[in-house]
Amino acid sequence: LKIAALAMAARCRLAARFHCVHGANVRLDASRTRATRVESFANGLCFSQEPLAPGQIFLVEIEEKELGWCGHLRVGLTALDPQSLEVVPEYSLPDLVNMGDTWVFAITRSHNRVTVEGDEEPARARSAPWEPFLLIEQVRIPRDALVGRSRPGRYSHILDDLYKMNVLPATARRSRIGVLYTPQPDGTADMHIVINGEDMGPSARHLPAARPLYAVVDVFASTKSVRVIPVEYGFPSLQTLCRLVIQKHIVHRLAIDGLDLPPPLKSFCKHE
Repeated sequence: LKIAALAMAARCRLAARFHCVHGANVRLDASRTRATRVESFANGLCFSQEPLAPGQIFLVEIEEKELGWCGHLRVGLTALDPQSLEVVPEYSLPDLVNMGDTWVFAITRSHNRVTVEGDEEPARARSAPWEPFLLIEQVRIPRDALVGRSRPGRYSHILDDLYKMNVLPATARRSRIGVLYTPQPDGTADMHIVINGEDMGPSARHLPAARPLYAVVDVFASTKSVRVIPVEYGFPSLQTLCRLVIQKHIVHRLAIDGLDLPPPLKSFCKHE
């Protein structure tokens, strides 16, 4: 189990950046972890550097928004190798999807949970944000990286309540959105979208699990810039567990300044 966790961690570090193939209006930073659409509202397609492993999440945080456009970030998976594309399509929906073997989900301010016809999913209580892992079928994802944090400041006590309740709008700055797939008994896979630490349920089924599947991130319309967030699989560190306990018992993160803690731990607890 430990060897598998270490292998997943190494793979996640390698894949936690964007592919060198991308839309015409995308500019990547030197590390290829930040993608910015520099003009227009389209041609913002990006892909993961590597195909994802089963249960491996490709997670991005919205860093910049741009007013005046209608529409938001789009994410998904594709079995198309980005390197094989003669031209990167202008849009993920419908252009890339129409090329086949691609499944993309448009993120909105609300109503992101997908219910498949014929499924009767019981109402589920949202798990507490201080639980160390998000469970999706047999996949355990460290929760700490899945939810962005407001920067400590004048209104951070309000934002902290939003984060704790998981009601930060999916399209807001500092919102974190991830995509992964889970293998199924019939040899196919289900695609899951995770928004601020909450699983939206299977948004596509019967994906070809035997083929390499790349993450798709369309920096579309009002979403101007996103950053890849690496997710370390395995057991939470003692530092992370301390942060979870502290955040569970304080009103908001500005109160951390008054605690009798070493300064480096205070900083770690207040910032993401």
